[in-house]
Amino acid sequence: MPLGLGRRKKASPLVENEEAEPIRGGLNVSGMEGLDGGVVGEGVGSDGLPPPPNNMRPRLIFHTQLSHGSPTGRIEGFSNVRELYAKIGEAFGIPASEVMFCTLNTHKVDMDKLLGGQIGLEDFIFAHIKGQKKEIEIFKGEDALGLTITDNGAGYAFIKRIREGSIIHQIQVINVGDMIESINGHRLIGCRHYEVAKMLKELPKGKMFTIKLVEPLKAFDMIGQRSSGSRSASGVQLGTGRGTLRLRSKGPATVEELPSAFEEKAIEKVDDLLESYMGIRDSELAATMVELGKDKKNPDEFAEALDETLGDFAFPDEFVFDVWGAIGDAKVGRV
Repeated sequence: MPLGLGRRKKASPLVENEEAEPIRGGLNVSGMEGLDGGVVGEGVGSDGLPPPPNNMRPRLIFHTQLSHGSPTGRIEGFSNVRELYAKIGEAFGIPASEVMFCTLNTHKVDMDKLLGGQIGLEDFIFAHIKGQKKEIEIFKGEDALGLTITDNGAGYAFIKRIREGSIIHQIQVINVGDMIESINGHRLIGCRHYEVAKMLKELPKGKMFTIKLVEPLKAFDMIGQRSSGSRSASGVQLGTGRGTLRLRSKGPATVEELPSAFEEKAIEKVDDLLESYMGIRDSELAATMVELGKDKKNPDEFAEALDETLGDFAFPDEFVFDVWGAIGDAKVGRV
């Protein structure tokens, strides 16, 4: 519908630096269908479409290891992150639920190398599995805790970045890569990234809260490291292969060309706008918005496409105008 004429009420922004950037593996933004909802996550979407038949799945073979050390396994025939985790579980004889997230071409907890909705055809996959559990009491003395939250596409939200000098930065036992299991007893397995960020924002200032975390199992050379989880300047392009495998929550995975220079720039600019307006970072969501907007003729058409595909986010009108402008700037090469 046209902008300003009956569009949804403006969503209240999340707290600055308590963002989220789902890895969701492709999830085509609709993301985590069929998750086991917790208190915050109840009512998460249905299972979506049935898995595509085997003969529709790309017969691509990827090499993988467990990040803390293992023999090399070979996996193939997956179309989304859940299936990928199941294949990794089969390869190493572990439950798929043990896989927290994957990085590409490094065994380290490097948030710039997270597996997203695309895997380069030559990428090596490292799976990070659950390690030590910990429970911490924290006093919320400021509005912002200094956390950036992301999710793995299969129901686990974890810490992507810790802002230097923030409340969380002062707590040495909390690290980038830690999965958020619960807050004040509210189980968060199955929640989306923005749900967890919203819950962190709504915690009352001036009071204690309890957070339960699970850290990834570390190799000996990773013990004691604390990464800032800063963003890479390389944008969203992944891998060294000439093409990528695009994972989706519905329908088969597809082999596609790498994003064009225009798309990379537009995605980066839209991701910055998501952080500014919504308090989240989400490169896959940004990529979907660019895909929806790159062929539209005017902002009203773009707004209608957003409402149809991403209506749950209830983007405010001024944000939609700015995203439309960012896509237009990227088309003509304006920074």
